[in-house]
Amino acid sequence: MTGQFDVEFIERDDRSARFVVRGLTPALANGIRRAMIADVPTFSIDTVRFVENTSVMFDEMIALRLGLIPLTTPLDDFEIGDSVTVALDVEGPETAYSGDIRSADDLVVPADENVPIIELKDGQRLEFEADAVLDRGKEHAKHQGGVSVGFRHLQSVTVGDDLGEFDEQEPQILRGAIETADGVVLTSEFGHDLTERYPGKELTVDDVPGAYVFHVETDGSFGAEELVLRAVETLGARADELHDAVTV
Repeated sequence: MTGQFDVEFIERDDRSARFVVRGLTPALANGIRRAMIADVPTFSIDTVRFVENTSVMFDEMIALRLGLIPLTTPLDDFEIGDSVTVALDVEGPETAYSGDIRSADDLVVPADENVPIIELKDGQRLEFEADAVLDRGKEHAKHQGGVSVGFRHLQSVTVGDDLGEFDEQEPQILRGAIETADGVVLTSEFGHDLTERYPGKELTVDDVPGAYVFHVETDGSFGAEELVLRAVETLGARADELHDAVTV
């Protein structure tokens, strides 16, 4: 697959990225999106053993909240099905946060420390021990490291002649990124309205064949770039498996 596609990052940080991929079919673009959602595993709290819960919430409700707390996931150090023990012991008056969770492995800890679990009043206590398990999003949504993953056609803008003296220019709203004579630019740079970038001009917008803009955001289990690379690896592995199965 190397060399067949052209990838250009428009913006990226630890948890989010926006990039253009050229040379894709719609089916392959959607396959990459689905792989990012369903195939890249993350750690998530699964089985909870409550030692004491005198809060106003039932055990099941707290367990549900715990399962939604993102945990850092170093994929090279673990395999599907591996588990790590975590624990919490907080007594009120205090709010129990994700940062109060202690892990038996420093590689697997809450990705954010300020996720509230429950507010405990005076005399209330929450203590539990739990197993965080590594699994894929296709098994359960709580294992989806990609919290916002999508793509759309890259669109190009052709700037024509000046509008007539009495022609009225209507707002032309686009979202994400567009291709211009100056390269690929974010629409946020001109308030998503093409007429702000090209006032008084005739504008034509077309889809760029085989080019798609991806927007990826993770929950902090790992970085956006790693999510993309791991997803593509799973597609490659499945393609190789299919090739081997049909080769005589």
